[in-house]
Amino acid sequence: MGRGKLRIYLGAAPGVGKTYAMLSEAHRRVERGTDCVVAFVEHHDRPRTEVMLHGLEQIQRRELEYRGSVFTEMDVDAVLARDPAVALVDELAHTNVPGSRNAKRWQDVEELLSAGIDVISTVNIQHFESLGDVVESITGVRQRETVPDEVVRRADQIELVDMSPQALRRRMAHGNIYKPDKVDAALSNYFRPGNLTALRELALLWVADRVDEYLQQYRGEHNIRSTWQARERIVVGLTGGPEGRTLIRRAARMAAKGSGSEILALYIARSDGLTSASPKELAVQRTLVEDLGGTFHHVIGDDIPASLLDFARGVNGTQIVLGSSRRKAWQYIFGPGVGATVARDSGPDLDVHIVTHDEAGKGRGLPVARGARLGRSRIIAGWLTGVAAPVLLSLLLTAMNDSLGLANDVLLFLFLTVLAALLGGLLPALASAAVGSLLLNFYFTPPVRTLTVYDPKNIVAIVIFFAVAVAVASVVDLAARRTHQAARLRAESEILSFLAGSVLRGETTLDALLERVRETFGMESVALLERRSDVEPWTTAGSVGPESVVRPEDADVDMPVGDDMALALSGRVLPAEDRRVLAAFAAQAAVVLDRQRLVGEAEEARRMAEGNRIRTALLAAVSHDLRTPLAAIKAAVSSLRSDDVAWSEEDQAELLEGIEDGADRLDHLVGNLLDMSRLQTGTVTPLIRVTDLDEVVPMALVSVPDESVELDIPESLPMVAVDRGLLERAVANIVENAVKYSPGAVPVTVAASALGDRVEVRVADRGPGVPDDGKDRIFEPFQRYGDAPRGAGVGLGLAVARGFVEAMGGTLFAEDTPGGGMTMVLTLKAAPGVAPACPDLPAQVTS
Repeated sequence: MGRGKLRIYLGAAPGVGKTYAMLSEAHRRVERGTDCVVAFVEHHDRPRTEVMLHGLEQIQRRELEYRGSVFTEMDVDAVLARDPAVALVDELAHTNVPGSRNAKRWQDVEELLSAGIDVISTVNIQHFESLGDVVESITGVRQRETVPDEVVRRADQIELVDMSPQALRRRMAHGNIYKPDKVDAALSNYFRPGNLTALRELALLWVADRVDEYLQQYRGEHNIRSTWQARERIVVGLTGGPEGRTLIRRAARMAAKGSGSEILALYIARSDGLTSASPKELAVQRTLVEDLGGTFHHVIGDDIPASLLDFARGVNGTQIVLGSSRRKAWQYIFGPGVGATVARDSGPDLDVHIVTHDEAGKGRGLPVARGARLGRSRIIAGWLTGVAAPVLLSLLLTAMNDSLGLANDVLLFLFLTVLAALLGGLLPALASAAVGSLLLNFYFTPPVRTLTVYDPKNIVAIVIFFAVAVAVASVVDLAARRTHQAARLRAESEILSFLAGSVLRGETTLDALLERVRETFGMESVALLERRSDVEPWTTAGSVGPESVVRPEDADVDMPVGDDMALALSGRVLPAEDRRVLAAFAAQAAVVLDRQRLVGEAEEARRMAEGNRIRTALLAAVSHDLRTPLAAIKAAVSSLRSDDVAWSEEDQAELLEGIEDGADRLDHLVGNLLDMSRLQTGTVTPLIRVTDLDEVVPMALVSVPDESVELDIPESLPMVAVDRGLLERAVANIVENAVKYSPGAVPVTVAASALGDRVEVRVADRGPGVPDDGKDRIFEPFQRYGDAPRGAGVGLGLAVARGFVEAMGGTLFAEDTPGGGMTMVLTLKAAPGVAPACPDLPAQVTS
């Protein structure tokens, strides 16, 4: 069972006629015999919309009680049980009442599509997730009900229901949208001309970008080659602050301007694993960027600007989006900030966008916690504070005439010890305690300038000072190490959670997983190696990065996975504490590799099953379709050879004609079988030559009656690069199929035209046509649509035609003929260097 198709009517504002257009389409489909039901449509007491519901089957809604009131929602189970061909579901962005099957209506629609039901729905531009803040700035109203942009972009058809602001306001004034008591308030607030014009522009621009995507898809399907702009890859720098959502939405709108653009959200954590970012906010931003079709990346780096630029260049990024700094004005004395540094060092290959937001200039909040892995500058500062500062303090205190007292002196030295512990850790603090004890004894306990202590109280004071200093230093260092361990465990849990999620979703490919390993551990290259046994050499199952190793012993880090598989990393030696997470990555890599091979084996099994099906169909064809003309030939020959009957000349001519017809049918069937065999084995090698269509197409029509085909091949058409024999055979099969199904009195039309650097041949008949879900199946081998008689062939004509056309670099597909019937559209490459002829246009066009 295939996935259903989604059609969306998009509007700029409520009341433009989306629901009316959806119901009109439903009536058209019902008239054509399509099984169409109303799963959920809200007419909002609009008379004309309510009338359109008449004559359509409506699924009973589900009633839900919430906070003392009864609400109705779409009954997904009832729609699935009804299993219609098409379901109408209004208001795609609607939030369901608590207690419903899903939180959002678009999730209900996804279930219907997964069940193979086509869905027609409606949505307004203000409900798009990426446009929430823009719509709020225009209208002053924050949209609480939103739908991810990717859900709408995946729709098979998007139709804009457009209406000018003036016409929409007139509809509002006439009471066709809201009740009369709400009209004045709506016209003076949300439905102001400026608001409607801005929303209309958003809708038109979005649909225009979508049209560009459809055009790209069409050109790709028809192998139309031309120069395209480089793909935009937008890197969004996140700090974990609340401004991240604004940056992601801004980047999504930038990406929407160019079809095929990609968003990569990046959060950079310091190597100590500690940060002031909110894990909850980061999780929200990760969900938001994934809903908008982007990816979220978490990397390690102490130099934030350098790490950001390295990542952007590593993923071939073209643009960087950063938020305005949250630092206050006085904090700029410590440096220019990340944004200014990235803009300065980005070079000509990266565009940097600084986006303003509500949090700009409000400060960074809590300072970043200190970790146990200290940089060289902090360690040096700790030693200077622990050793040099006590000496300077001693000189200062001895230079003072008035003594502060031993107790105050001890407190001052204790302060330096604590400061040394905070800056440099345990060792500088211990050194500070030892140096401070000696200096207190030498300078401040009588007799001074000697290491002798006369008063036992002073001895106790010095001992207590040393003990307290050591205890404080130990506590500070222990707290830092515990904090570092907690941060590391949190980072490990996030990584393991990602791996578990990827296993459950089955999304991660081997290359993507190895790239994640390289990114997480900062390696140059990562390779997954395997071998069949201990005596056989290693082979590379997958690798990322330059110059990956081919043996585990050549790698800086290797992680065995069983006896005959290993994950090899090059770049640096990892600490032992990182190997636990690396082992999880290695196990997941083995699982992903096994999954890929199982998928390949399943595909091979599918191909074998297809081959068995073709062989079975071939046996059926040989047993009936080939034997039928043989039996007719045999009967005619036996009659002619019979001595018991004296045949007249007319009878003999009729029998000979039957023999000739049977031989022609046999020749045609055997030819198609041989051609399909060549296509299946890949032995079709076209001999491409520059040819005129008017020299080939007429030759393909010799097997059909002259009056059954109307030919329209302009002489001004450009020449095509094809294999004449293959093209003639393909066109002959297409035309014969069209003549077979076309009514006898209506001829088949064969017309050709130029389309850019392609030439298009259209073979149109007025037969019964083929439904949309059968247009691809008719090109499969041994497929005969409808009630074709057994003697009509073995169902290979169109399959052979498509195979020959694709072998020449062309395409062949079916579409509906306007007014009824089916049209086969054959596109071919125009000969290089031959400009297509421009059609003659009339001097004036009147409407």
